[in-house]
Amino acid sequence: METETKSINEKLIRLAKDVELIKNILMSEGELTDYAKTELVKARAEKEENYTSLEDL
Repeated sequence: METETKSINEKLIRLAKDVELIKNILMSEGELTDYAKTELVKARAEKEENYTSLEDL
């Protein structure tokens, strides 16, 4: 169980770094595309109860 938690933690850290990189690229390049804006609206509308918990992973 501890190994699984450590592995998940490492993946989350890599994911956070990737998201930060994407944010920096988007900020330097200007506005989001219409597609990205639409996907962002959808993601923000998603209810937290539909999220997958770490326990289910």
